[in-house]
Amino acid sequence: MAKRSIAWVKDDQQGAEFAYVMISRGRLTAVGTAIGVSPVPYRLDYKLETRTRFVTSGLLVDARGEGWSRRLDLRRLWTGRWTARTRARGTVDMPAPGGDMSAFKSALDCDLALSPLTNTMPVLRHGLLSGGGPIDFVMVWVSVPDLAVHVSPQRYTFIRREGDRSVVRYESGSRDFAAELVFDSDGFVIAYPGIGRRVS
Repeated sequence: MAKRSIAWVKDDQQGAEFAYVMISRGRLTAVGTAIGVSPVPYRLDYKLETRTRFVTSGLLVDARGEGWSRRLDLRRLWTGRWTARTRARGTVDMPAPGGDMSAFKSALDCDLALSPLTNTMPVLRHGLLSGGGPIDFVMVWVSVPDLAVHVSPQRYTFIRREGDRSVVRYESGSRDFAAELVFDSDGFVIAYPGIGRRVS
């Protein structure tokens, strides 16, 4: 079993994230905390769990700020169906948490916005640290800090090796965002242009 404690600083000093991660036999479990300032200051705590081949089984997220809090309990059942239980307290001008879960049947992964951690699962599952791609995915994208869920088409493509690091091109939406992500040999993001970088 591999255990890692990882911290990222978000670009433009917009926040930070810390995650304690365990990987064993194709499964990943992580608990993490993130802070951010946009669109409102917030703290976010999450627990991520996968089944074999790094397929998401659950993502529990709590977000809170001044006078408000939200919770999203996102689950992928063995049948492939996704469910979401939500809670919202306080008054804040943001979309409601959750969403229409019927759109995600083909999705294997969740993608927590602004978190470099959730890029690890598809990269490890498909061996993209050493080659391959382009591979297209449908992700359950969780917006932060409102915790609304959206369909997110994404593409990953291996670009090159740089010593013990791998560069993978990431594209989201209708290719309206693209970045070359740098991963370490365990599959964790070192640098994510536009999102953040890992603290040594």
